[in-house]
Amino acid sequence: GPEKSMAALDPAWLARQYAVNAIGPALVAKYFLPRMPKTGRCVFAALSARVGSISDNRLGGWYGYRAAKAALNQLVRTIAVEERRRNDRSIVVGLHPGTVATALSKPFQAGVRADQLFMPDRAAVQLLDVIDGLKAPDSGKLFGWDGAEIAP
Repeated sequence: GPEKSMAALDPAWLARQYAVNAIGPALVAKYFLPRMPKTGRCVFAALSARVGSISDNRLGGWYGYRAAKAALNQLVRTIAVEERRRNDRSIVVGLHPGTVATALSKPFQAGVRADQLFMPDRAAVQLLDVIDGLKAPDSGKLFGWDGAEIAP
């Protein structure tokens, strides 16, 4: 599971985190974006996380997951730069769904306020609402479930 200290770092776990949380979404973008319209608004959104924000890291821990999500946020930004050349109305973003009631969050759900712990279906609707409100200048950024931009 997520590392609480450097002593718990494991190469296989780190590689798995990068494969799932950074490399996977990058490859989806590689094959999906060329098939999106060359004109008009279109959105590619990757599931990221607030813990991938370097400036917002105040608690430490979760080394592999944090680093992989930070890598994803950089990939989103870099892909957005390239995608803008293809379609200036294309939007590429990372989305933080909040704390969703899943196996990943189960160990710390007790410490999350009830109004901040989302069932998966609610989290999906909230992210779709964020996507609906995005504009071209938002491309390359990370947004939370509430539509607020999250600093890199």
